[in-house]
Amino acid sequence: MTNAPEPFSLDSALDQTSSWDLDPDGGMESGYADGGADLTTGELDLAERHELRRAAGLRTELEDITEVEYRQLRLERVVLVGVWTEGTAEDAENSMAELALLAETAGSEVLDALYQRRDKPDPATYVGRGKVEGLREIVTATGADTVICDGELAPGQLRNLEDKIKVKVVDRTALILDIFAQHAKTKEGKAQVELAQLNYMKQRLRGWGGNLSRQAGGRVAGGAGIGSRGPGETKIENDRRRINTKIAKLRRDLKHLESTRSTQRSERRRHAVPSVAIAGYTNAGKSSLLNRMTDAGVLVEDALFATLDPTTRRTTSADGRVYTMTDTVGFVRHLPHQLVEAFRSTLEEVADSDLVVHVVDGSHPDPEGQLASVREVFAEIGAQDVPELVVVNKTDVADPLVVARVLAAEPHALAVSAHTGAGIAEALAAVEADLPHPAVEVHALLPYSRGDLLNQIHERGEVLSVEHTAEGSLVEARVNEDLAGALAEYAVPAPA
Repeated sequence: MTNAPEPFSLDSALDQTSSWDLDPDGGMESGYADGGADLTTGELDLAERHELRRAAGLRTELEDITEVEYRQLRLERVVLVGVWTEGTAEDAENSMAELALLAETAGSEVLDALYQRRDKPDPATYVGRGKVEGLREIVTATGADTVICDGELAPGQLRNLEDKIKVKVVDRTALILDIFAQHAKTKEGKAQVELAQLNYMKQRLRGWGGNLSRQAGGRVAGGAGIGSRGPGETKIENDRRRINTKIAKLRRDLKHLESTRSTQRSERRRHAVPSVAIAGYTNAGKSSLLNRMTDAGVLVEDALFATLDPTTRRTTSADGRVYTMTDTVGFVRHLPHQLVEAFRSTLEEVADSDLVVHVVDGSHPDPEGQLASVREVFAEIGAQDVPELVVVNKTDVADPLVVARVLAAEPHALAVSAHTGAGIAEALAAVEADLPHPAVEVHALLPYSRGDLLNQIHERGEVLSVEHTAEGSLVEARVNEDLAGALAEYAVPAPA
């Protein structure tokens, strides 16, 4: 049985002497991975994730049960707080509902939620003084352990709220980082999450007061005399230096790990293999859609950020062309900047693709808001100019009027249900139609001894016609420049 995920700790992160092995199996899955089942199917991943679940309402005390000490895990009890600065009241409700889902995904029980209408968050305590008093009463009455704020709080705001409420305060960024830390599985994913966590923690260190390493003077000055003079470095300075050292090491490791994916991408480009990236809001059904389209067998879970490590599968179009489909990490409203920077190498799978299948949850209260949030991230990673096919998913449970509204607003969109399979054939046809076409048109008479060239035309090109004659196979096709050069010696004039 696996262990429960431990909370992020600065000392454990810095003292951990991990080294990211650069073996081939440790990186991302190969772009040419076989489409069949493997040893890490989604069912096994999901079973492993569910092996140890926390339960609500259980105590954490040790009790003697037939002479065996057994610890019961209790969900962290949280209260949600938000500041509504713009938009409608419905937007504020949707934002708080999403924060509640994030909190539950992280392993907590939501007891209550409140939000305040303000022009901007209070610079000292995020919410106003009156709301702080009300929040403290709610925390006391419900017995909450933690308060989660729907926004990224400044270090001073976190400290002031904790001092007034007397419980732990967590902002939206720290909550998302915690979810990522629980779900990261590959070495690269874990390194990316740790880098984002350290960049976040570096600005929120505490260590003043009694944790000083003062330069002690003589015995008269209250010091211990000769041999007792320290470096004069405070604990917070020491922690910051150790964090910077760890960040530098993680960036070096990620640079090495990134080279593996870059090699795979360059290999696909060299062989002119088109790539399709499945992107979209978290929990929109991207992994389910990949499974439907390619039988990938990747993990599917009704939870936010269930997929962090991209999975690439090779598939074949109806006319025999080979292309790849990649399931990418989901996006969310106000995705933390630290995560975008740490996962930039992973997100480049979207920017370097030939087509983006933008999946949107048709059953969500605000699908248009999901589309806008994802496109903001597209712009940040330089993927705004990649051709886009919008796929409205979960039509089996969505309001038909909402689905029709999204389809009417998007010029290139279709509706599917990855759960029932409705519309999948049409989606595959649309993807194949949007794949880039080879640039060079060739007419060649291939002898039957060169069946390898005919096979390459089928896999890497677009066959227009094939006629088998006594001299060989008369082929009319579109291919890339490299393959056109190999076919040059068998070229024949185009028919009149």
